[in-house]
Amino acid sequence: MKKIMIGLFALLIASACGLANAEDVMLGPSDVVKISVYANPDLALETRITQAGTITFPLLGQVTVGGMTVSAAETKLAGLLAAGGFVRKAQVNILVTTQQSQLVSVLGQVTKPGRYPVDGKPGLIDVLALAGGVLPDGGDVVYLIRKRDGVKTKEVVDLPEVMRSGDLNQNLDLITGDVVYVERAPRFYIYGEVQKPGAYRLERNMTVQQVLSVGGGLTPRGTERGMRIKHRDSAGNVTERAAKQEDVVQIDDVITVK
Repeated sequence: MKKIMIGLFALLIASACGLANAEDVMLGPSDVVKISVYANPDLALETRITQAGTITFPLLGQVTVGGMTVSAAETKLAGLLAAGGFVRKAQVNILVTTQQSQLVSVLGQVTKPGRYPVDGKPGLIDVLALAGGVLPDGGDVVYLIRKRDGVKTKEVVDLPEVMRSGDLNQNLDLITGDVVYVERAPRFYIYGEVQKPGAYRLERNMTVQQVLSVGGGLTPRGTERGMRIKHRDSAGNVTERAAKQEDVVQIDDVITVK
């Protein structure tokens, strides 16, 4: 249910925020554009912008459009055609058919990992919606890795907290080159005299009593007095202790029922 709420919320936000106007899309290297000039079909062109940000246009030759918005590039081409005496009052239209310059990467436990266009300033939740949302095995925390002014940073966003609070300040704006990563949800392991031993998703503040319930409860041979917890700390040291029902289980804890 939580994952469904996150997915629906993300789609609603994407619809509410909307994508940027086509004229505001920034052109860049490797983008494929289709250019037409009103009443001049011989000037129609579909081409890929070079790494230097240029295109080769009929009559004009090489023109730099990289780093410009679509509307600015249209105005520039129209001005050059008019200035050269080729077309009076040229009306130029540019359609971006493939955008590869303005992309963010979405990785990890999402339905469709890959690279997605960032038209305008989409938020983190919007891009997760484009990637199909978080998988059931995905964690609650999303990592955003980005570079600003030459400095790499890592932001941590708690998705359930965003849902509960409705605080869209955490719907961080993304730009080209940002990386969104959803790691696998934390797990615990339960073995021994329980009905369904195995590995399970660890929910927040989960107690040993709740873990036993997830494991189907004790077998007729099992006893709560024989429960043990093994825990590995950040340094790799393993400790083992008796488990009580009210104990809070931590990531990768192993609960054994004798």
